[in-house]
Amino acid sequence: MSVAARPRFRSARTADFTESVIRDMTRQAIAAGAVNLAQGFPDFPAPSWLKTAAARAIEADHNQYPITWGIPPLREAIAAKARHHYGLEIDPAREVTVVCGATEGMAAVLLALVDPGDEVIVFEPYYENYHPDLQLCGATRKLVTLHAPDWSFDPEELRRAFSTKTKAIIINSPNNPTGRVFSREELTLIASLCQEFEALCITDEIYEHIVYDGARHIPVMTLPGMRDRAVLVNSCSKTYSVTGWRVGWVLANPDLTDGIRKVHDFLTVGAATPLQYAAVEALQAPDAYYNELGDHYDWRRRKLECYLTKAGFRCFTPSGAYYTMTDISAFGFPDDTAFVQHLIHNIGLAGVPGSSFFSRPELGHNYVRFCFCKKEETLEAAGERLARLT
Repeated sequence: MSVAARPRFRSARTADFTESVIRDMTRQAIAAGAVNLAQGFPDFPAPSWLKTAAARAIEADHNQYPITWGIPPLREAIAAKARHHYGLEIDPAREVTVVCGATEGMAAVLLALVDPGDEVIVFEPYYENYHPDLQLCGATRKLVTLHAPDWSFDPEELRRAFSTKTKAIIINSPNNPTGRVFSREELTLIASLCQEFEALCITDEIYEHIVYDGARHIPVMTLPGMRDRAVLVNSCSKTYSVTGWRVGWVLANPDLTDGIRKVHDFLTVGAATPLQYAAVEALQAPDAYYNELGDHYDWRRRKLECYLTKAGFRCFTPSGAYYTMTDISAFGFPDDTAFVQHLIHNIGLAGVPGSSFFSRPELGHNYVRFCFCKKEETLEAAGERLARLT
């Protein structure tokens, strides 16, 4: 869009922003009374012990501004969890920043570390927030394709994406929208390229504990040579079924953390104080909680895939996260958007058009993403509506 064509008071950096397609699907689902398998939030209750912890924190008058980068007990709990699960030694005083969810965490990281003109590598399809985040900091996005059906990438294509202008690569594993969990071999290749080209690796690890079929999540920060050039973004949202709490964190070495904390301070001041106190208890959950989380979602994964397959979708079975990407070619619609509108208004079911996860809409016109982080009754209702397609 040219300066002349841009609305008078709108900045150039936001001139071609669009609203979130995912969140728009939720609004459309509500208006149409459709079953919402679009936006990735559970419709079942959060753990009762965690809700009790939040209420207890409010009653204890933890209701005022916290320390900007997080209350000490939460930063200590985050560091303890990283040590317990991954053997990472994190300094809670100098390397942990508590933020308002992983969404703000990623924005703060990019604004703090990336300059206009820097190149940032992103795997495509990608979570829709990454593109506007990069626009806000003036970065140039370099895309590397994840190829269906297994959503693997070509190592040579990845190498070609790196250059002397590369500031960082963003990795989301387990991946939204594909459900891909990167292997140690793949992550080692990425780590070696980051070191060769003096680039950062920014990791979105929000689905770390939601994995299936023997898949294992490996933080890039644990790989040789990556401790000081990896930036880890995470949140309570998905692991503890509290997407509305907006309590997340960023782990990085002290030099990087210094800049991230300053940006975070002026973006949001701090995450909600009582929910930070409750999050301390969340991060102290026993190993059994995490061990059962995959099973908790696995039967939902299988149930939804069964309904989708019977209805005529080609499903790409995810190895992690709680989304199923599907191919809709068999239905004969002109594109994903038309199909999703048919689903919402004629079938009573909402998904996300695949084009929203691609740089060019035509690349995603045969895909629709559905989420299965829903209670059994919701999935059964979705199955009843999907049967109308056959």
